[in-house]
Amino acid sequence: MSDCEGGVSASAPLVGRQADQARASTDTSPRARPRLVVALHWLTVLALLLAAAVILARAQVGGRALRAALLEIHRHLGLAVLLLFALRIAVRLRLGPLPDPGCPSRPLRAAAELTHAALYGALLVLPMLGWMLSNAEGKPVDLLGLPLPQLVPPDLDLADELLVWHQGAAWALLALTLLHVAAALWHHFVRRDGVLRAMGFRTRD
Repeated sequence: MSDCEGGVSASAPLVGRQADQARASTDTSPRARPRLVVALHWLTVLALLLAAAVILARAQVGGRALRAALLEIHRHLGLAVLLLFALRIAVRLRLGPLPDPGCPSRPLRAAAELTHAALYGALLVLPMLGWMLSNAEGKPVDLLGLPLPQLVPPDLDLADELLVWHQGAAWALLALTLLHVAAALWHHFVRRDGVLRAMGFRTRD
C-alpha cells in the first residue's frame, strides 16, 4: 500500500474511541486551513475581481467625472490587494508551513509551490506597478485619504512603459489564476482529495 493511501490492519474490529483514534491516525485528507488564511485568500479574490470589473467598466463609459471616479476605485482596490498581500505574508510567517494538501507526488508538489510563488509575486508586482504608474502620470496616490509616498517622479514616457508592464502583469496574473483554479478543480473532481474543501469556511467540531 502506498504512503498516500494509508490503512489500518487489525485482527479484530475496532470500536468506539479506538476506532476514532485509528481513523484520525490514518486520515490523509487535507485539513481545513486556519480561518484567517481562508478569509484573506477569499478577500484577495474579491478585491481582484472588483478591480478587474471596475477597470473594464471604465473602458465602456463616458464622462470625465465618472471615469475618474472608477479609476480611483480601481486604485483603492489595487492598494487593498497590496495590503492583503502583506497581511498574508505576515500570517504565513506567524503560522509557519501549513500541512501538505493530501499526498501529491514530488513533481506535483514542486509545480504547486512554483505556481503559488508566482501568484504571490504577481500580487505584489501588479499593484506596485499601478502605484508607480499613477506617480509617473503625476497623480497623487492615497489610501482612504492617507497620502502615500511617491515612488517615481512624474514622467509621461515612464508612464507609458509602466502602463505596458502593468497590463502585462495583469495578464500574467490572470493566466496564473486560471492555472490555479484548474488545479483546484482537478484536485476536487479527479483526485477527490478535499483540497478545495480545505479552503472553505467550515465550522470546527
